[in-house]
Amino acid sequence: MFVQVSQLEKRFNDHQAIKGITFHIKKGCCTALLGPNGAGKTTTLHMLAGLLSPTKGSISYNGEKDYRKHIGFMPQHPTFFNWMTPVEFLYFAGKLSAVPKQLLKEYINNSLSFVGLTEVKNRKIGGFSGGMKQRLGLAQAILHQPELLILDEPVSALDPTGRREVLVLMEKLKERMTILFSTHVLHDAEQVCDEVLMLKEGEIKWDGSLIDLKKAFSHTAVHIETTEPIKDELDKLVKSDTIHFMTDTNVTILEIAPSFQTNDLLTTLIKKGHTIQKFEVKEDSLEDAYMKVINL
Repeated sequence: MFVQVSQLEKRFNDHQAIKGITFHIKKGCCTALLGPNGAGKTTTLHMLAGLLSPTKGSISYNGEKDYRKHIGFMPQHPTFFNWMTPVEFLYFAGKLSAVPKQLLKEYINNSLSFVGLTEVKNRKIGGFSGGMKQRLGLAQAILHQPELLILDEPVSALDPTGRREVLVLMEKLKERMTILFSTHVLHDAEQVCDEVLMLKEGEIKWDGSLIDLKKAFSHTAVHIETTEPIKDELDKLVKSDTIHFMTDTNVTILEIAPSFQTNDLLTTLIKKGHTIQKFEVKEDSLEDAYMKVINL
């Protein structure tokens, strides 16, 4: 595996923030780290990024113990020297990241171009908007072309436009590097992630693909509106305890199993002579599945 985490623990005095978690990160995947406040997400990311030392356990990067040179990290709230320009800041960051001097200018220009800050590269950072600073933070994180990019809440402080800009950049970065990011914005995670890790009180509650998570914890509901009453017909086709009637002609079938063929239901109702005014299939979102896992 690309990154292997084994029995990782972190204790702060009498508080055990992380309780022996084990997981791996697949190369080329985008993994979302989810969990409520205080679950241990930031602590976990800081240990993976080499900013915190584990109390116990190990982190191995392709068998290496010192993996920091392969990692790009962006904190939840990137901080800058406001009197610097983006070029000056990235030059400073590049030297800290040991980017070869002969490549640094090229890397800076490429990073600023990627995040869309070329036109303002010589402006003072102090005048930047929140979205521009977030993009500059991302430019810093990818400057040395890391293999693993770790992002702590990359979109939580942004407005909808800023979130969309960062998510588009993350989609493009998925083609170049492995990404691990934490977020509270579950809809955004659903747009870009392949794998999901869920933490609660320092323990892993889910570790697997987004597809498998939805299969295991999400359900499909069907909302039907007809001209004629369909209660008697539905009682023959669906378990009665899953049917919720608003009226005799307005019904929602809840908690449908994945094996249930909604197209067969629609075909049967039409064959029985019912006039269908509305037939809407609704699937649980990542947020629905998340709530089920966290509340277990």
